[in-house]
Amino acid sequence: MSAVREVLLLCWRDTGHPQGGGSERYLEEIGAVLAAQGVRVTLRTAGYPGAPKREHVNGIDISRGGGRLTVYPRAWAAMWAGRRGFGPLRGVRPDAVIDTQNGIPFFARTFTKAPVALLVHHCHREQWPVAGRLMGRVGWFIESRISPRLHRSSQYLTVSLPSAQELEGLGVEGARIAIARAGLDPIPDGVAAGSELTRSTHPSLCVLSRLVPHKQIEDALETVARLRPGLPELHLDVIGDGWWAQELRDKAAALDIVDAVTFHGHVSEERKNELLARAWVHVMPSRKEGWGLVVIEAAQHGVPTVGYRSSRGLTDSVVDGATGVLVDTPAELVDAVGRLLEDEAWRLELGEQARARVGQFSWVRSAMAVRSVLTSMARGAHVSGVVTDDLLELVPDESSATAAFREITHDTAAQSAG
Repeated sequence: MSAVREVLLLCWRDTGHPQGGGSERYLEEIGAVLAAQGVRVTLRTAGYPGAPKREHVNGIDISRGGGRLTVYPRAWAAMWAGRRGFGPLRGVRPDAVIDTQNGIPFFARTFTKAPVALLVHHCHREQWPVAGRLMGRVGWFIESRISPRLHRSSQYLTVSLPSAQELEGLGVEGARIAIARAGLDPIPDGVAAGSELTRSTHPSLCVLSRLVPHKQIEDALETVARLRPGLPELHLDVIGDGWWAQELRDKAAALDIVDAVTFHGHVSEERKNELLARAWVHVMPSRKEGWGLVVIEAAQHGVPTVGYRSSRGLTDSVVDGATGVLVDTPAELVDAVGRLLEDEAWRLELGEQARARVGQFSWVRSAMAVRSVLTSMARGAHVSGVVTDDLLELVPDESSATAAFREITHDTAAQSAG
């Protein structure tokens, strides 16, 4: 592991950004663990109102500059200048670079001699239209055509089996795609894990998400409206914020369910976990996910998730029929949520199986997996498959998600018996 002493992380946002989300958290959690292990970690990202240009957080040196689009040329200039001994990245001499492609990569391999891993949480075909017709077409062309060609010899890093398959669909060789799943923070001290003692006395749903169009929170609101006649005490907690928040409040008003929905906005980790511990079912109607970290956060409290199979990432984070339910249409979403709310035994069974699976995830394990990929890159080798710590699991197809869960459950039972 000594081959990697310094790492440069590139991402268009950080977790402090008003629109920061799961992909930013993944990168920073990995960086924090690497920093704690003695690796020098620098994150180059965009600025935003109130954020300093330079900051040291959790062992990571953060350098900020540029906005939503200008973050890219500002990062290019910083890397170019840094190699020549001046600018915000002067003195940064990485052994490896992680270039986060949130639709558009930083094309870091053009500006650095260090080996580059392209981090792709998921492909953005479904999200690009939100950027407008022209920008959407240009963005998808860059993501689907230019980037795979430019990075045809680069190491790819992603977070789930479905995302790896999407990359292969764009022409990326499977032999260059490593999968390092997300980790998980422990439940904060002083907050009780979800149980019959913490659950609300009334039917309770929760959504934990950034409030943006592709998360399709409208479908969760529609679900409440459809189920409420039979479950008059049903309540939905929406945890998180975003630029689409007012649209969702207006939607709740139009559905006449304002008193059945609480928009909590951004909350502390403690409050987030308290709300999850109260919930009966977690609803995740997102159009697209790379993995779905919030699925595992809900599972920590024994709360099963209902979401769309078409989101792709949830086919990895949710084991359909074992830790939650995957559906294909809004009508099926309503039906599955309704059945879980009414069938306590089934709900508890899925919730406890979801909780059992949580033990397989930690940020330390995730960071060690990423570090093993970076180390192989520094030695000139590619890594493929699901990386667990230093070990490489070669997984042939998406159906292995269910098989892997059964294997985990079997191993856990065997250890308990022993």
